[in-house]
Amino acid sequence: MKIGVTGSLASGKSTVTKILAKKKYPIFNADLEVKNLYTNKTFIKKLGKKLRISSKKSFKKTILDMVVNKKINLKDLEKIIHPIVRKKMRSFAIKNQKKKHILFEIPLLVESRLERFFDLIILVGASKKTRLKRYIHKKGNKKMFLFLNKRQIKNSKKIKYANYVIVNNKSLNHLKSQLSRIEDL
Repeated sequence: MKIGVTGSLASGKSTVTKILAKKKYPIFNADLEVKNLYTNKTFIKKLGKKLRISSKKSFKKTILDMVVNKKINLKDLEKIIHPIVRKKMRSFAIKNQKKKHILFEIPLLVESRLERFFDLIILVGASKKTRLKRYIHKKGNKKMFLFLNKRQIKNSKKIKYANYVIVNNKSLNHLKSQLSRIEDL
């Protein structure tokens, strides 16, 4: 069973995915795949050439600054990155096809129109205030949070694609009790 976990920025998708995986099911994390791309010298060289960037400082930070300051269109960047991540996602699914469950943490699952790829979709949500606090706690900044948050479809629209909705505004124990109804899949 392919299980997609999606939701807003800093809503707790990673925590939900780890709890459901119980350390025995494989997890594909789209954000981690993107992060790994930014350490791949071949990718950096190709992307730098395509976007005409020759920065000596942190390549990823340069890209993020350019996106926030509207020097690069985020959609153009996504057209380059998303196909690579989708290919890795499909390879991961094939590699793990004999597993009982495979979990996929995909923040932009609905935005990328990937609903049909999954047997089950779990939507994780939390209030904007809670998510901002979590994002800043993980060394993010408010400007970037607001920029990225604005790009995501609101959970009220994503809900129609979800089999389960988890509201993650409270404690870890509260989250675990909500997930207990899903864990017996």
